[in-house]
Amino acid sequence: MSRRKKLYEGKAKILYEGPEPGTVVAYFKDDATAFNAQKKAVLEGKGVLNNRISEYIMGHLNRIGVPTHFIKRLNMREQLLREVEIIPLEVVVRNVAAGSIAQRLGLTEGEPLPRSIVEFYYKNDELQDPLVAEEHITAFNWASTQDIDEMLAMALRVNDFVGGLFAAAGIRLVDFKLEFGRVYDQNDLMRVILADEISPDSCRLWDMDTNEKMDKDRFRRDLGDVTEAYAEVARRLGIIKESTVVSIDEASP
Repeated sequence: MSRRKKLYEGKAKILYEGPEPGTVVAYFKDDATAFNAQKKAVLEGKGVLNNRISEYIMGHLNRIGVPTHFIKRLNMREQLLREVEIIPLEVVVRNVAAGSIAQRLGLTEGEPLPRSIVEFYYKNDELQDPLVAEEHITAFNWASTQDIDEMLAMALRVNDFVGGLFAAAGIRLVDFKLEFGRVYDQNDLMRVILADEISPDSCRLWDMDTNEKMDKDRFRRDLGDVTEAYAEVARRLGIIKESTVVSIDEASP
């Protein structure tokens, strides 16, 4: 890894220069952060699990025609991705009241929302990723009206498909965060595609029978057994056979 050129290091991943122009390699770290990195820990095996789960979901999305930056998994901790120009927005899709929307609107956690709600947040850690309206997005040129329409359409399609994927595994998709990026094809035609990852780090996932949390809220709320919960998600999706982190780390790519 030291011989490769590091392009960027975030809270959960490191991006390296890819083997071919227009590609990057994402390395999934075991670092866990919450509350804009005010709370930190290293959870052994978390990066391996997120890599495998995100590969599984992004691969399915590619196959049904949702354009993503995912190309292939390289090994237990790395993915080969198409390089994108990240749009500085977090797109959050909510199906059930939880987290900040429950606090802001005085909703009871676990209460189903009247319909799926899509929210935009400006990606800025110093400002704690504030909620923004479409008027802010277009006024500050973070994205165009067409970009917004494409992100909304893709977000809702991802919600329908991934929600069904999890439901078949006995897991409720409460809400999740997406990021998008711009790519330029031949003749410099720009299009918006899905980027980043989809994993228990970026989703709220509850057991459909017990409402037990199976996502990063276990870390945020000091519930414990974080990687065990991630491993259970992977097991239910059929990605791994045993819900033990040791077997995952020792497995071959």
